[in-house]
Amino acid sequence: MSLNKDLILLFLSFAGLVTFSQETQGLKDSMRTQDLDEVIVTATRTVRQLSSVPLPVTLISKKQIDRTGVTRLNEILNEQTGIVMTPDATIGGGEGVQIQGIASDYVLILIDGVPVVGRSSGNLDLSRFAVGNIKQIEVVKGPSSSLFGSEALGGVINIITEKPSSENITGQFGHRAATFNNQNSNVSVSQRRDKFGYSFFADRLSTDGYDLADGDNGQTVNPFFNYTFNGRLFFDATEKLKIFASGRYFSQEFDVMPSTSEERDANVHLRIDHNPSSKTNWQYELYYTSYITDEKILDPVNNDLLLANDFNQQLFRPEIRYNHSYSENNTMTLGGGYNFETLDRSLFAEQVTFDSQYLFVQYDFKPLENLNIIAGARFDNHSEYNSQLSPKLSARYNFNESFALKVSVGSGFKAPDFRQLYLDFTNAAGGGYSVFGKEVEAAGIQRLLDTDEIANVVVEQSTLGARLNAESSIGYNFGFSYKKGKISSDINLFRNDFDNLIDTQILAAKTNGQNVFGYINRESVYTQGVELDIKYRLLENLDFGAGYQLLYAFDKDKEEALEAGTVFGRNPETLETIRLARSDYFGLENRSRHTINFKMFYEIPKWDANANLRVVYRSRFGLTDRNGNDLLDILDNSFVAGYALVNFAFGKTFYKNYQLQFGANNLLDFKGQNPLAAQDEEVLVNPGTQFFTRLNIKF
Repeated sequence: MSLNKDLILLFLSFAGLVTFSQETQGLKDSMRTQDLDEVIVTATRTVRQLSSVPLPVTLISKKQIDRTGVTRLNEILNEQTGIVMTPDATIGGGEGVQIQGIASDYVLILIDGVPVVGRSSGNLDLSRFAVGNIKQIEVVKGPSSSLFGSEALGGVINIITEKPSSENITGQFGHRAATFNNQNSNVSVSQRRDKFGYSFFADRLSTDGYDLADGDNGQTVNPFFNYTFNGRLFFDATEKLKIFASGRYFSQEFDVMPSTSEERDANVHLRIDHNPSSKTNWQYELYYTSYITDEKILDPVNNDLLLANDFNQQLFRPEIRYNHSYSENNTMTLGGGYNFETLDRSLFAEQVTFDSQYLFVQYDFKPLENLNIIAGARFDNHSEYNSQLSPKLSARYNFNESFALKVSVGSGFKAPDFRQLYLDFTNAAGGGYSVFGKEVEAAGIQRLLDTDEIANVVVEQSTLGARLNAESSIGYNFGFSYKKGKISSDINLFRNDFDNLIDTQILAAKTNGQNVFGYINRESVYTQGVELDIKYRLLENLDFGAGYQLLYAFDKDKEEALEAGTVFGRNPETLETIRLARSDYFGLENRSRHTINFKMFYEIPKWDANANLRVVYRSRFGLTDRNGNDLLDILDNSFVAGYALVNFAFGKTFYKNYQLQFGANNLLDFKGQNPLAAQDEEVLVNPGTQFFTRLNIKF
């Protein structure tokens, strides 16, 4: 049966369930009272209603997370418009989050407003973040660096954890079992009494992993287990002074015997809120975090040590913020801080240390009743590169209560980090792919050639080790929002221009089917497109949602070469060399032209149950240049065909506190095929359908 027929059958089946259950409870014509507008804090670092923010923002609520049955951050992000989990390192070997076509290096990940570190393998592994104690996830798209720094050129993802609210001890225990012996247990406890509150969360995940390459030694994802512990304290010393303290610890081990692979992630966060008056607020913050990995690769025959890969990154950051409201619609924000960071890695010649100081300012005001303007800038003084000023300006104009215009523009700067310069990483747990920094890639490729681990080098070897330059960017967003009655919609046009963009590229293919990756400057690159989000309440208890992104991502220098007629390619069928036209240029690697998501959420009050169906479609994308002309064109044979992932979940509550849920991810059993697999070896893209069931008990 074709993919289209499968999708149609699923939609009809879901609609049948809706119709049947609606008849059993009797549909009322009156609409349900609208929920209060969601509140967010990330876009402006002040409490704002989502509908009033002049920036492109996505808010993922706890209710949405619970109903889908997902357990990790990457799973829920992949279902949002304009956000794609991409195999930046290798298919099956690690994923990065891409926003508006901008790679994960430029997306800042926060937990309760403070940054997460640990990009040891090229991406920040979002699967290490459990979602069991999350209140909501806020995603700000585009350059918001005026408050968060140059790491946020592509956007900010802020994980907001829950706060205790009940005077009684409340909590929940849950266990989820899924395909591949995936076992996830978590428990949470919280209480709020008078001036004191606390919460505790613990999560354990384990799996047998899976293998996408039958001819490869080991598994694509090896068996592993991890633990997450998070404790938080809240104390209202006075009506004007509030104290918040939290600690988080994550530990993960992979079963790659006789080799070892471990990682640990820990942070401590202290924040003091002082409100000397109703118009003035001071926030004092201390934050420390560390990310440590210990990986030893041993020869499976004689247990000889082949590679020791230790990684220890630490960040200490004090920060002060000041907010003053001159009136209800005029707020000034000032802040400053200091970053001290160290990185000690066994594959580096010595420990790397750098520090920076920064100041930021923002003015949020309404010069007219229907016009909101936010102007801001951030100044960074870094020990490793020149000082940089990053300004931002955004505005929102409300034509009426339902229709509004949103505009924003911002610029930023990012120097090559030490990972991009000095990383020498081979991930035994992920199937053996390698990533080399620019300063060590030539030696790394030569080392693999000497040990006969390279099947072929796909770049000109004379280019290995060429200088990696710093980057600068400017981003634009222009959109409209509409909300009235049963329907709400947002449309956003975006463009991001980069000079000297640092991106990943494939340097070589290994004999085991994996790849060797490095970094490259794209002299002048842009991503542009359109995002569309629509939500519609068809029936009293039935909500539809759909999102679409059209994306174009190109290298301007390559476009000019094509226009000049100096780029050639070889037809894989006729082996004829032909001059390529501009229309033959597909664009930057790992970017899909079209991504679509569709969601149906249905409440069945009579049964105290709910059901949902979610579809994520990604059109085809290319992984690398395969015909030697240094760009991804339609003649390259490195394209992954477009595919749809269909996810389903059904949940029912028994006796108020017992919730049973079951479902399936990738319901159509998509597996696909990796075009970079070695000859006569099949390497899949996805492990297929994954069934799950979960029991949750509240107390």
